[in-house]
Amino acid sequence: MNSLNALRPLEAYPSRTSTDIRYADLDRQGHVNNAVFATFSEVGRVAFMYDPARPLASEGRSFVIARLLIDFRAELFWPGQVDIGTGVVRVGRSSFTLAQGMFNDGRLVATTEATIVMVDKETRRSTPLPAATVEILQGMMLADNT
Repeated sequence: MNSLNALRPLEAYPSRTSTDIRYADLDRQGHVNNAVFATFSEVGRVAFMYDPARPLASEGRSFVIARLLIDFRAELFWPGQVDIGTGVVRVGRSSFTLAQGMFNDGRLVATTEATIVMVDKETRRSTPLPAATVEILQGMMLADNT
């Protein structure tokens, strides 16, 4: 199944967070500008990757985003809130792929897929995911991707 096209409910995502829609997020048509969806995706990714309850990055390592796909599904308006669900769809040697759903009042407004690469902070080159990180990521897999 293509994770970007998967229509999952918010409850299907193992990590969930939310953010407010700001008036400044609007475009000339009065709806949330398409570029802001990338920011909403980042809010969900950061909440997922840097949750102090289950740290993913080991000492001397960090994450970079290598790819982001956004599928716009509905217009989004101010005022309001966006609920962002995040889960893992693939785990590789030095990278993993996250799928996200963005919701407003229970309505799916966008889906995303992001490939994240672990890098060595000093060399800035990709580095293998530690076994502990792989274990956490596998525990955060979306049900239809296990």
